[in-house]
Amino acid sequence: MKLVIVDRDGTICVEREGYIQTPDEWEPLPGALDAIARLNHAGYHVVIAANLPGLGRGLFDMAALNAIHAKMNKQLAGVGGRVEAVFYCPHAPDEGCSCRKPLPGLFLQIGERYKIDLRQVHAVGDSVRDVQAAHTAGCVPHLVLTGREAPARTDPLPPEFPPGTRVHADLAAFACAFIAEMEARDAAASAESAAEPAPPAPSGEAADKL
Repeated sequence: MKLVIVDRDGTICVEREGYIQTPDEWEPLPGALDAIARLNHAGYHVVIAANLPGLGRGLFDMAALNAIHAKMNKQLAGVGGRVEAVFYCPHAPDEGCSCRKPLPGLFLQIGERYKIDLRQVHAVGDSVRDVQAAHTAGCVPHLVLTGREAPARTDPLPPEFPPGTRVHADLAAFACAFIAEMEARDAAASAESAAEPAPPAPSGEAADKL
């Protein structure tokens, strides 16, 4: 299974002060839905991993969250895209859970659900928490600069960002670069396989003995 893990607020949709609490407040970032559709069409399943502490704090309930995601899924379907599942942490920072990013709990849940080696999975988010969680879980971390916590400098990134974090302007730029990289890798692997010499045919004497 080919999988990409993506953050929600600030990566797919506009990040709101005080959290997104109603469907009316959910607004996709430019190009983000098309980026998910491109990943889908390239053969990748997309899964969301998000901190949603507003749920645990009672700022919105499950009915509102389901309505928000129903709107997201409808708009995605309109451009030919799909999110496989949404994994979320509803806890506040002081609740001591293991699933709130920057801890890797959500990513480990995803790995367990899909029985996938997370070292082969690329993960995208807009904050240091997102990329720290991805890195700790073993994923390849990618940072997009569309959230409210985008670093002031990216070359180099501040030291709290994991080594090897890749930076993209937005989710669309990630999808373009990632798909091109994977296609080039697959093409190189195919060319290498085709260049391998065929095993020698058995000699007449050996063939007679078979």
